[in-house]
Amino acid sequence: MAQGSARRGLRPPRVQRPQDGPRRAPAREIELGGDQIEGRRAVFEALRANRRTVREVWFDAGLERTGLVSEIAHLALQRGVPLIEVTNARFDRTVRSDSSQGVLAFAEPLRDLTLVDLVKSCRRQPALILLDHVTDPRNLGAILRSAECAGFEGIVIAERRSTKVTPTVTKTSAGAVEYLRFAMVGGVPAAIEELKALGVWIVGLDPAGSQEIFDVELLTEPLALVLGSEGKGLSRLVRERCDVVATIPQSGSIASLNVSAAASVACFAVQRARTARHLLPSR
Repeated sequence: MAQGSARRGLRPPRVQRPQDGPRRAPAREIELGGDQIEGRRAVFEALRANRRTVREVWFDAGLERTGLVSEIAHLALQRGVPLIEVTNARFDRTVRSDSSQGVLAFAEPLRDLTLVDLVKSCRRQPALILLDHVTDPRNLGAILRSAECAGFEGIVIAERRSTKVTPTVTKTSAGAVEYLRFAMVGGVPAAIEELKALGVWIVGLDPAGSQEIFDVELLTEPLALVLGSEGKGLSRLVRERCDVVATIPQSGSIASLNVSAAASVACFAVQRARTARHLLPSR
């Protein structure tokens, strides 16, 4: 039996709906972000998902309106979103990612949920990513893309010492931000304790883990996969609060995988286990 099962039993309790109405996140000085969307696929998915208001779509002057660009223009017109062609100079002054592909959009920021609401929003068994201070926006974007493709539904990000959803993140995630839900937390150890109280098991990922991720029995349970920061990995307090600390087996010579690559392997290990049990949400 996996470590920690004696603490709460094999089947964590169902989350109870609060009796006094839905909980709202308090006003924050730190915003989650996501309001500037860059890259063709990211803008297209924001329009296609239609989960938040897109206020404007900008095209760089002279951009050829074929392929995905044509589809973006068509969707924007369908949604009543203004299409604006701007000069190269203005476009270049505004973009903040390395390769915006001549397209950007302005939208309402991503919504920040409480942990209670994040867990309740999952369509089947909760599958969450909890980030222990990941600071590189390209890593975050790649993690979000892998997580969404593997059927994860929620992301937990620390308010401090973590990258938020910047234009580089929206570009790298290729639109995954539109299909995931987010919670920002003041501290990762406290968030772990709250998730445990909500019936979610905590599996940390670390090269020094006690068992291989593919052998962890908890992958089909309500789950939060914890990923450590670049370079430092899981912090001591976070590691101590995990039900299981798992590792990815390696055969090469270098020390470890990049956090986004490790996340991809772990996410699809969860997907494989859940597919075998028919636990993935329908598309």
